[in-house]
Amino acid sequence: MKLKKLVSAGLVAVMATSLLAGCGGSKDSSETADGKKNLSIFIFANDHESTVYKSMIDQYKKDHVDTIGNIDVQITTQDEYSKTLTGMMTAGDLPDIFYVGPESVEQFVENGYIEDLQPILDKKGISTDGMLAQEALDSYRYDGDKTGSGDLYALPKDASVFAYAYNKDLFDEAGLDYPDPENPYTYDEFIEVCKKLTKDTDGDGEIDQWGCGFANAFMLQPFVWSNGASYLSDDHKTVTIDTPEFKEALQKYVDCTLELGITPTVEQDASLGVYQRWLAGQEAFYACGTWDVAAFMDKETFPFNWDLCAYPTLSTGKSMTWLGTVGFCVSANSKNKEEATELVSYLCTDDAGQKQLSGIEGGQSIQLPNMKDLADGEFMTAIEDGTLAFPSNVNVFFNYLQGTDKYEGRFQETTYTPNAEWNDIFLEGLDNVKNGSMTVDEYIEQVQPQMQASLDEAWESVE
Repeated sequence: MKLKKLVSAGLVAVMATSLLAGCGGSKDSSETADGKKNLSIFIFANDHESTVYKSMIDQYKKDHVDTIGNIDVQITTQDEYSKTLTGMMTAGDLPDIFYVGPESVEQFVENGYIEDLQPILDKKGISTDGMLAQEALDSYRYDGDKTGSGDLYALPKDASVFAYAYNKDLFDEAGLDYPDPENPYTYDEFIEVCKKLTKDTDGDGEIDQWGCGFANAFMLQPFVWSNGASYLSDDHKTVTIDTPEFKEALQKYVDCTLELGITPTVEQDASLGVYQRWLAGQEAFYACGTWDVAAFMDKETFPFNWDLCAYPTLSTGKSMTWLGTVGFCVSANSKNKEEATELVSYLCTDDAGQKQLSGIEGGQSIQLPNMKDLADGEFMTAIEDGTLAFPSNVNVFFNYLQGTDKYEGRFQETTYTPNAEWNDIFLEGLDNVKNGSMTVDEYIEQVQPQMQASLDEAWESVE
């Protein structure tokens, strides 16, 4: 099986020669002179995450001073991470601990890059039963044939949810009841509410406030999945966008822009993006990931009252959205696999660290707690008593994450394919449908063969 291509061969060569000195195991001894174990970690993180993880690792070193020597921590941006990691793989110089996404587990195992953690977890008595998002956990399992079952090859750093949000101030100005998180809008109900929130607020004859904003790369999936459709077949080998269910979902999504005018036009989105319009208070509904909460709760960033809600439902009656996760794995070439696995477990499950990352302590939340007892207990208490600034409808996140009769979260289909190029092809021309240049049928007839050819090539590259 071939390595999933992350960067060009030329760039890999440059990375391999210029970026490896700080992280690789070959440059640093795996032990100190007195026999203590040295470990190296390479991850991406924002400033707040970096501060928390460095603090956690400092504490871990203090708690394990008898067995752990140095822990070399290298942190980069998410954009640079894949490029640098590919260089490390090419040079055979991986750190002891690094990130892996569910989409890469099979390739990394088959190429001998990551270690099977299950025997070590069992030997050390480390249980994962208390983790909140078992679906995210299972995405790091591999049984030699497919992901989702078998032994664990990573533990989730987090489980992210891409939920919906609404501007309460705009609802108040329009005299509308807030969305009921226990009973998601149907598509028709959503449209009627959005019509009432779409306005010319300054009387110049031009709409300057919209019911909702849609970013194509992120917000079509809730329509497609809620209508019982998907982009790919169950084995992720066949593009299935030509079904009646998919076409209907896409039409309803496009109608919001082209026919109903409750979301900005393609041209208007080009002049000011949907995210910027949300921050400016020009859209009543927009998406909110678990990673967005701290920014949206900051009055300097978003000076409006807001809360979480559900995406509208289509034919299935379920509100759907996508989940995300990244996991800590251990290099198959690490000389200190047991110590590395214990540190991974600590980074994913330690209460003190999880309190900082979730905002229970410090007040800045960038993820949900990984542990169910912490999520159900101190996390909810901190929200209720005002210690943690968080939207009151926090259960929307948990409903998507854990699933209910009205909510469901799932991983995007790109999670299960060797690359996302087939999906990029679909997105590249979607605005031609939103601006009326092509019909839904015309676009699907044109783009499906291109997507299928790209997907076939992707699978052939790893066989």
